[in-house]
This record gives sequence, C-alpha cells and structure tokens, in this order.
Amino acid sequence: MPDTIEIGVVARAHGIRGEVRIHLYNPASTALDGAEALWLGEREYRIESARPVAGAYLVALAGVPDRTAAETLRGRPVSVARVDIELDEGEVLLGDLVGCRVELPDGSEWGVVTGLELGAQDRLVVRQGDIERLVPVVDELLIDIDLEARRIVVDPPADFPEDKAR
Repeated sequence: MPDTIEIGVVARAHGIRGEVRIHLYNPASTALDGAEALWLGEREYRIESARPVAGAYLVALAGVPDRTAAETLRGRPVSVARVDIELDEGEVLLGDLVGCRVELPDGSEWGVVTGLELGAQDRLVVRQGDIERLVPVVDELLIDIDLEARRIVVDPPADFPEDKAR
C-alpha cells in the first residue's frame, strides 16, 4: 500500500448503480479530482468516475456494481495516495504538522504538535510538559511553518488558554 492521506468518509450509497457519496474533511478539497484510485481501509478501489456535488463527491468504484455493494462501504475512511494530492505554494497537509516543535517569535519553546482536532475550526494539539494548548489553524496565529526543519512559529495572545494535559 502506498503512502496515503485520509481525506474523508463514505457517507452513504447513492442511487442504484453502486455510487457512494464521500464527505471530505475539507469541503474545498480537490483531492479526488484526477485521482485514479482510492483506499477504503486497506483495500484499493479504482475510481471509474468522480464528480463534485454540494459538500461531497459522488464516486463510482470498480467492483461496486450496485446499491447493495455500495451500502457495505458506509462509514469507511477514504484515503488517496499522497502523490495524487497537489498542493499550492505555501499549503501543507495538517497531518504533516504532527511532531513539529512549536516556538514563539522570539525562538522560545512552546511545545510539540501531538495531534489534531478536526472540525468546524481545525486545531493543533500542542503539548509542553503537562500543559496542553489547542491552537486554531489560522494565519493570525501560525506565523511560519517550516516542514523541512519540523518547526512552527506561533504568535498567540498573552491570555491564550491552557489546560493540564490529559
């Protein structure tokens, strides 16, 4: 199995010809445009057709001939090969930020990204000792991201909330 990135989930079957409705974690993503295959768990499926619709993609997969077969795929995570994802200049995949050290603009340590909270407002989980911070992924806070150096510079307000790590 190649290096893959999870991009969404099979929401449900669509129609009677075996299409599935895939909800993407990032509704603006174009990760399925031009992709030849996707993975549902460990299994690869060749994409026969994929078209965007409001908030999702409708996808026909080889080997999924009808609604009954499509219904068995509901709830499965959807991944694509990393090489199929085209990023614009300055864009990064959030998953690549896990493990990066986090610094303040003056160079002082502020923790390490230990996870992500994805939702209406994506957040980095940053831990420093027994302190946990949930940092919204917004340009105003994330000043610089250097994936080669595995470093993120943040500029939080003085009263940025902190919790004891779980």
